[in-house]
Amino acid sequence: MRAFLTFLLLLTCAVAPPAGALEALGPGGYRWLEEGPFAGPLYLVISIERQRVHVYDGDRLVGVASVSTGMKGHRTPTGEFPVLQKREWHRSNLYSNAPMPFMQRLTWDGIALHAGHNPGYPASHGCIRLPQAFARKLFGMTQIGTLVSVTLDRLSPALMVDALVVGDPGSAVATFTPQAPVVLAQRDDAGVGAGAPMLEVDPGIFRLRLMRR
Repeated sequence: MRAFLTFLLLLTCAVAPPAGALEALGPGGYRWLEEGPFAGPLYLVISIERQRVHVYDGDRLVGVASVSTGMKGHRTPTGEFPVLQKREWHRSNLYSNAPMPFMQRLTWDGIALHAGHNPGYPASHGCIRLPQAFARKLFGMTQIGTLVSVTLDRLSPALMVDALVVGDPGSAVATFTPQAPVVLAQRDDAGVGAGAPMLEVDPGIFRLRLMRR
């Protein structure tokens, strides 16, 4: 696989979520904040510690749901994963032919998004279980290559930039400005740096990334 289409700049977006977006969700709970159509790129951020997924359209939070990740001994791996395969009806090859509706494969060794029992805590064999209705709608929104970021705790969006873009001396990834909606941060788990300069991200970066998939 190509150097997986991106590397992660140490930038996180200081985007204020819509009112009510971060209210507590019970087990199996979800909320769609926008109905679309979406301009993209669409991507997901999943927090193992918070047992939550955020769905972003560009830098806009459009969906939130409770998840159930891997239990002790079957911990869900963290990292950046593209959707490799999609099957509306699928059964596990590893665990007693268990049903995995609306399956979206993240790794070839068995990690996937799918609808399933969602008790609000880690209970799977490594997959990321989603509420049934949420999984159904999400399945219709994603495509092969849609990015899924699995983190320990982060749910905020992060700027993903194709290495080919960064290697192009004619491309401008970001410029400093006092009015921009994105701020320079330290690392994913460090939060936004106090008094950090503002950045304005070139929207063409997102278009280039889609074109080069």
